[in-house]
Amino acid sequence: LLISFLWFSIFQAWPDDLLISTYPKSGTTWVAEIMEMIYQDGNLEKCQRAPTYERVPILELKWPGLSTETPAPRLIRTHLQLALLPQSFLDQKVKVIYVARNAKDVAVSYYNFYKMAKGHPEPGTWDNFLEKFMDGQVSFGSWYQHVQKWGELDGPINLLYLFYEDLKENRKREIRKILEFLGRSLSEEMVDHIVQHTSFKEMKKNPMANYTTIPIEIMDQNISPFMRKGIVGDWKSVFTVAQNEHFDAHYAKKMAGCKLKFRWQL
Repeated sequence: LLISFLWFSIFQAWPDDLLISTYPKSGTTWVAEIMEMIYQDGNLEKCQRAPTYERVPILELKWPGLSTETPAPRLIRTHLQLALLPQSFLDQKVKVIYVARNAKDVAVSYYNFYKMAKGHPEPGTWDNFLEKFMDGQVSFGSWYQHVQKWGELDGPINLLYLFYEDLKENRKREIRKILEFLGRSLSEEMVDHIVQHTSFKEMKKNPMANYTTIPIEIMDQNISPFMRKGIVGDWKSVFTVAQNEHFDAHYAKKMAGCKLKFRWQL
């Protein structure tokens, strides 16, 4: 743990880095693929040269691709709470795309991820896991704190705050927001091309995006696929009426005064 904190303290961000920040199970890989398609001008061969976790490495896993030899501009992902973000990202005013997803769908997806990702402890029953999730006793801490603290970051960094539900509703519209944020322009045909190849259906069958290259000892996709459903409102098939009422009461307290508005279904 000490080594990790030391590494974070000395990590050097570059001004032209692009950081994709999300709470886990909120569309991280999805937006990483969209960004890769934009950066590679829609070249599928380049976007399939290696798995997502190599092309767009996760900061906290200290992937070798984050070494100083990595050519600029770098695409980097993180699930870190804002308080743990290396200071150099703020100092360099790195552009950040934050993606938030409604808490109920995140909880369901995270529970299934816990079951298949062997680095996590056994999640126990869904009811027990939901309580832990609500209390922030899961990897990367509180969902509430994550989405709110990043949402408040509008001064020292260039931030584009997106919602998973908006991406599901109209990916083309959200890609245009990203392009405007980046100061880039692509043809209508190229945007349509990116929309097509970043659909859940396409990514689920793409071995360079669906994490099937990860050994079964680390991620057992026989238990639950990494790309499971990718829909809005799946929580309704899992939450009991009592769980939903309990969650809503807790949510109302935790989100009191927060301007962020999440959609539970489309």
